[in-house]
Amino acid sequence: MPNVINIKNLSKFYEMGDQTVHALDNISISIDRGEYVAIMGPSGSGKSTLMNMIGCLDSPTTGLYQFNDVNVSSMTDDELARIRNKEIGFVFQTFNLLARSNALHNVELPLIYSGMGKFDRHNRAKQSLAHVGLENRMHHKPNELSGGQRQRVAIARALVTRPSIILADEPTGNLDTKTGDEIMQLFEELHLEGNTIIIVTHEEYIAEHAHRIIRVRDGKVERDEKVLKASK
Repeated sequence: MPNVINIKNLSKFYEMGDQTVHALDNISISIDRGEYVAIMGPSGSGKSTLMNMIGCLDSPTTGLYQFNDVNVSSMTDDELARIRNKEIGFVFQTFNLLARSNALHNVELPLIYSGMGKFDRHNRAKQSLAHVGLENRMHHKPNELSGGQRQRVAIARALVTRPSIILADEPTGNLDTKTGDEIMQLFEELHLEGNTIIIVTHEEYIAEHAHRIIRVRDGKVERDEKVLKASK
């Protein structure tokens, strides 16, 4: 299975006054297409910085990051933005939906940015909402939806560009346990369909839904382990 993500000796330093903070310190990981990976770590461990690197939201200080065999570590901001819009589907804890727009328009947004025509993007967005079970709620605004439904809209938006990876940051953080479990079940279904999923979390029970856990501490990979799934 080919790598979709290949990171070698990657470091990220921040200057804080007269101190240098090593947010990431010489990290090397690879993620294959079709994997379901959780990145875990306590607050300040570097997991959010690693997520920003993987999501092309930031660039490393040193080291190599290849995304689909393309070196993105030295790309310009505009080049990174094109990669983000086309290749990465983001799902955030806070949903990040436009309050005055209905679900259909929220899901269409990445396709508007990419220049897709109105008819095609309408159809694609409707398909994406149907994929997450919300075809009957497409004309509702976020304040007319439950928390779980809002997160499903966000997942539909992440899927709509047919990205190389889905990158989810604490996707159940604003949901009750039952609704969170339903969202994690949806991620499992998306993985079974062949999607590459990376979830960033500090919750052990969320990470255990993945098939591999990368544990980060003090800017380094502490452990990288497969998750043993109980046979049904």
